Amino acid sequence: MFAILVSFIIITIVIILFVLSTSKGYSYKHTVDPIDENLHTNHNQNEPEKDAVEK
Repeated sequence: MFAILVSFIIITIVIILFVLSTSKGYSYKHTVDPIDENLHTNHNQNEPEKDAVEK
């Protein structure tokens, strides 16, 4: 009888810890860092391609 009671207490503690950690994980607010200006990817759409061969 004592083993059943101890088992029930351990299972209850595990369930409570599982619920607490899951709810804390879902309530975490994720943030995204801003993208730094990169000269290699910042193309102006109004300018013609500089790689084109001029005649």
